[in-house]
Amino acid sequence: MQTSWLCTQNTGRSLVEFFRPSVLAGPITDPVPVFLIIMAIMLVAPLLFERIKLPGIVGLILAGLAVGPYGFGLLERDSTIVLLGTVGLLFLMFMAGLETSLDDLKYNADKAVIFGLATFGIPMLLGTGSMLLLGYGLLASILVASCFASHTLVALPIVMRLGVMRTQAVTTVLGGTLITNVLALLVLAVVVRAHQGSLTLGFWLFLIPALTIYTFATLWGVPKVGRWFFRRFGHDESAEFTFVVATLFIVSYVAELIEVEPIIGAFLAGIAITQLIPQLSPLMNRIQFIGNTLFIPFFLISVGMLINPAILISEPRSLLVAGVMTFVAILAKFLPAWGSGKVFGLQFPSVMLMFGLSVAQAASTLAAITVAFEIDLVDQLTVNGTIAMILVTCIASPWVTTRWGSGVKPDVTTPTTETTQKLADRILVPVANPSTEDHLLNLALILAKKSDGTLLPLHILSDSSGPITGEKKIQQQQLLATAETIAHAAVTSVETIGRVDDSIEKGILRAAQERDANLIVCGWKGYSSYRDNFFGSVIDNVIRQATVPVLVARFAQPIRNTERIILALTDLDFASSKFQKTITLAETLADELKATLQVLHVTRSSRRKAPKVPPVQTEATIEYVRGNFVSRVAKMIQPNDLLILTSGNHPDILSMRMLGTEPEVIARTHRETSIVVLHFPR
Repeated sequence: MQTSWLCTQNTGRSLVEFFRPSVLAGPITDPVPVFLIIMAIMLVAPLLFERIKLPGIVGLILAGLAVGPYGFGLLERDSTIVLLGTVGLLFLMFMAGLETSLDDLKYNADKAVIFGLATFGIPMLLGTGSMLLLGYGLLASILVASCFASHTLVALPIVMRLGVMRTQAVTTVLGGTLITNVLALLVLAVVVRAHQGSLTLGFWLFLIPALTIYTFATLWGVPKVGRWFFRRFGHDESAEFTFVVATLFIVSYVAELIEVEPIIGAFLAGIAITQLIPQLSPLMNRIQFIGNTLFIPFFLISVGMLINPAILISEPRSLLVAGVMTFVAILAKFLPAWGSGKVFGLQFPSVMLMFGLSVAQAASTLAAITVAFEIDLVDQLTVNGTIAMILVTCIASPWVTTRWGSGVKPDVTTPTTETTQKLADRILVPVANPSTEDHLLNLALILAKKSDGTLLPLHILSDSSGPITGEKKIQQQQLLATAETIAHAAVTSVETIGRVDDSIEKGILRAAQERDANLIVCGWKGYSSYRDNFFGSVIDNVIRQATVPVLVARFAQPIRNTERIILALTDLDFASSKFQKTITLAETLADELKATLQVLHVTRSSRRKAPKVPPVQTEATIEYVRGNFVSRVAKMIQPNDLLILTSGNHPDILSMRMLGTEPEVIARTHRETSIVVLHFPR
């Protein structure tokens, strides 16, 4: 077998030498062909492997093996590859942190803690024991066991597609993932220090306080600084992305300063900053695009270059190590899922879903074994065994998740998306002010992308005062082009509308009818002028005549700065047939903005008991208070809140403001709080 592999390797290298220019005696070093080869791998390898139903990550690793020093020798794992691979490693851990939310741990917290400790402790015990039996040293055994303990949610997109994200099994795994990955990375930090001979009492006296302060400063300080930055410079998309990347490397470097592995800092940076970036926002799309298409593939290719297949063939022990590691990794992840499922009373499909999600080894495993290899704690044989384990588990995880996830029934309390789809299928957004255009579009994008809808940016030029000048037409084109760019950045269908009409409100209403819009999103300054009170404002006229829901928004701060959403309702709102749609809208925004949702029911009733609430699909708790609506709401809201209200319905009284008096009173007294007012037509 060894001779066969060497012959294949030599034949490949002979072909490479034949097609390689004669001036190059060794691996290709010219930057242009090196980058060309890597780009070709990033393009072709994932596509080929996905066609045969294998994860793209497998293709990138094997392609790195093929072009690396232990394959055909096309490329050398030089300082450039190592640099870009390190950046990709940090980005990989950062992306893992972005997919982890502290709210996942709070939701079913007890079950998440039990599963998290079990899926960490059992692999540590089995892994350490099995590696010691293979003749490994204690430190190396513990480190390899920590690789078994961590896991990567490779199959999470499958769960999202199946619609079972809100099930008890999935939320338990999400919370447990945070616990086991953090503990595994801490084990890595301790083992590295022990291997370097610096695991002393002074290390513990320094590490524990330093790590505590560092973790608190990251999880508390990064969101604070981020909200300030986005509030101050949120209009500059390039600055937003640069800030996120800079935060990643600053937090990672500070981790290195306190003698902790930078990958721990990258993971914490992702957890800290994920609450600032809506999942469906253009900024999140840019981060995921750059990470998944450039930096992370660089890391996977560089890992593939570490693999030496000749060792697997030349040393029978390497096959034994790979087989033991793969078997123990699978068994050590099945036992916690099975045991936790029995304790929680879950059905077998839910147990297998937990196992399928948690069995995949990729991000933390690759990170840990790479660090261990670079400090000579483990040999290349162990790296090869780890890669074999990763290949098997990354293939098994999607298959198991798909096979048994389809048999898991969604929780009955999970809100359906039907009302959201009806509310936000085609969203019309009039844009006129460049300074507020981003806020409105981001709000509309969240709703449109959630339901795979279409965004309809609209700009109207009024010819009531005379002919339209060329300058105004150019400004219209620029505004619509900006809106289209923002929508494309969020991968959302968009149809821009530029029109001339005799009045703004008529243009909005006609465009809504012509383009079949079923939601209109308008900007609002938060108050009415004397002229508006006498003649009626544009918003009043649109709401009065609109045949579709109208959502009016006043953003005092960027929407991504939202920490809490307060939905304030009256007795009439709870009795309305549109109550379910209102709740669904609030839950959609809370989910995408990663904010907490608080429903406030304010009543003037003198009854001591809370009134009965009609049946509604919601997981939010409803707080019941008595008193004046404005004063009750005003006492509760904070600057980083997003207040959702419903408008007064007075279509027959022309002198009555359609939004009602309450939203304007609250908006005038709380200028730093963003407000959304929702109106449903009769």
